[in-house]
Amino acid sequence: MSDANSRAAGPEPTHPSSAPPRHLLPTHEKQPARYRSEEHRAEIRRAWEGGATGASLAKRYDVGLANLWRRRAEEAWERKPAPDPVPEPVEGWERFAEKQRDAFEFRLNETRAVATQLAGAMAGGGLEGAPLWHLGFVLKWREAHLTAETAARDRDWARRHGWTGKMWDEDGRLEPLMWLDGVTLHANRAAWREDAGLPDGVAGDWP
Repeated sequence: MSDANSRAAGPEPTHPSSAPPRHLLPTHEKQPARYRSEEHRAEIRRAWEGGATGASLAKRYDVGLANLWRRRAEEAWERKPAPDPVPEPVEGWERFAEKQRDAFEFRLNETRAVATQLAGAMAGGGLEGAPLWHLGFVLKWREAHLTAETAARDRDWARRHGWTGKMWDEDGRLEPLMWLDGVTLHANRAAWREDAGLPDGVAGDWP
């Protein structure tokens, strides 16, 4: 072959072994699965049951959304319905709060007044000042904590009143507290019904 023909044919092909090596593409090793503690999983569940969306939780906690839905199904996650809003009172919240405070102060003063009367009676004072509905309790307390002379005076005081005499048995022993409360209630039935707001002619069996 002439030199002219050789030049026209171009350079001879090189052997594959003599070709420059190709650059290898970078490889990515598979990341090991992240360990999630039970506390971590419980936190995710509480957040979802509290109303957080799955997508926001997957982003916040770096978990797969499909895995989150799988755990939700396996563990039967449930969202509790939101409580119904409390309706606003007719008079408005400010006026309602004011009324509630006034009622609280009334109950507070009433309780303190009863406590003062009870303290005097339980210290041995006259039974005339004892609160009516607590009379049986005062008598039982005085019997247990005060002198025998005080108990005798209490029996003498009771004899001056028709219904209070029923609080002692024939041997002069004070009846149980439940009996004493019943005697007081039935002897003062009209007063109890008035306090309870029961007019005449209704709920006749009470108390």
